[in-house]
Parts: sequence; structure tokens; C-alpha cells
Amino acid sequence: MSIKNPVDITRLPVNSEEHKFEGWTVKYKKSHILSSKCTNNGTCAKESPEECQFCRYTRVLSLPHMPDMLFPKNELTLQHTTGPGVSFNALDALKLVINGKRDIKIACSDAWKESRQDTGLTDKEIQPFDWTFSTDYKGSLTGEWAVTPTELRIDLERLKQKERILFYHELQLFEDELHDNGIATLTVKIRVMPSGYFVLLRYFLRVDGVMVRVNDTRYYHDFTTDFVLREFTCREGQLAELQIPLVLTTDPNAVAPLLPLKTTCYEKLSLPKVTQEESGST
Repeated sequence: MSIKNPVDITRLPVNSEEHKFEGWTVKYKKSHILSSKCTNNGTCAKESPEECQFCRYTRVLSLPHMPDMLFPKNELTLQHTTGPGVSFNALDALKLVINGKRDIKIACSDAWKESRQDTGLTDKEIQPFDWTFSTDYKGSLTGEWAVTPTELRIDLERLKQKERILFYHELQLFEDELHDNGIATLTVKIRVMPSGYFVLLRYFLRVDGVMVRVNDTRYYHDFTTDFVLREFTCREGQLAELQIPLVLTTDPNAVAPLLPLKTTCYEKLSLPKVTQEESGST
């Protein structure tokens, strides 16, 4: 495609699939990255149905810089017949990025700030923020879940056992290369088996020469139960202290088990009790 005839990304299709498993509807949407400017020629009205994705993200997030690759229409949704559901999307994840604070010093931050000053912006107008887009996003719950702490744990050994895969998909929500100083990504993947489903939402950060962080949120539901287990873990380590081959730091699956555990949260998400009348039983 020539520069004279650029692709209009707003016209690119949105791929989607929907499947039903044991009272659950699993659906995903997948499409193009976020445009770099307003797709309505600057005429978007705030919070209107016609507001483009670029203006919506800019208005809601108020971040001075978006990830290099941001997928506003990518979303995974799981909905139960009793009402509760959970979805995974980039907008809700980026809402948790701390605006006004940089907790990790990287070389590109000053370079970016200097480049903004070249445009005539003042120091006051150039707001600092977390350059790594770090987020402890655990998914967006909808409906009437009962969320309680739990001593139950996801049986990871059970998940390693061979079982037929009824459905599998992986979505990228955002990615940023930190101006060639590393990488920050947020992805979500799901697999559905005859016995239940498993979801992994992973934020992976590598700041070259500095540190590695992996925030994992796991969901597991056994179809024979009326609850979902949700586990959040934050693992983080300084590269100078890790004593591991640098090649491993590029693979989140390989490096995650080697990182010190910083934070954990174990929760039981209970579905509403279904009465005999509601279930149609006599």
C-alpha cells in the first residue's frame, strides 16, 4: 500500500468468535491497533456514540504517552447464565497506570521529555508518569459476584495433565518497547477443557539492565462447582541481583519462576445460588 493510499484502519474488520460451554458464553474480539490521531478529523464529541477510540482513550486515561501498540477493540469476555461475567481489555488495564509518578528510572524518560520540550511545551505541561505502563489489573468483573479471600488454590498440576482442548485463544492488549530500552506487554489467553476453563492475564516488563516484573492473574473454574478461583501474583527482581542468564529474561515463561514473589492475592468468586424455580426444576 503506497503512502498516497494509506490503509484506513477504522475500516479494518473486527474478528470475533463466540462459544458456549456449561452455562458460560466465551467471546473474543480482535482488531487493529489504536490510531495515532482522531479518526473524525478532530470533531469528536465527548462521551458520544460517535467518539472515536483515539479520543476516548485520550479523554479517559489522560496519559501523556500511549503504548506503542495498543489494541482498543481486543477483548475477551466470559459471561455466566446467572449474570456474573468478567472481561479483559486494555482501557481498564491502563486506568491503573500511575499518572504523575515514575517508579523506575530509564534513560528514555529524559529523552522523551526533551523531545516534548522541542514542541514548545513547558515543564508544567509535560507530566511525568509510569513509563513502564505497570498495571496490577486483574480483569473487569460485572454482575453480582461474591468475592471473598480463600485458602483454596488452583491445582496447577491438574492443569498440566493431558486433556482435550475445546477452545483456545490468545489476545494482545498492549505492547511498548520503552524506546528500545526493554518491553512491556499485556496479554490474555484462555483454554477451555471438558472439565473447566483456565485464563491467564499476564503483564510482563523487562527494563534492559535494570529489572524484570511479571504480574500474573489466573482464573480457574471447575464446571462441577459454583465458583471461580482467582489468583494474582507479582514477581519482580533486579537484574544485578538475579544471577540468571540474560537470555532467560526475554522469555516470561522461563523467567517468572525465578523472580522473587512480591505480592499475592487469592480470591473465590462465587456465582449466585440458583433456586429450583429459577432453574426450572420441579
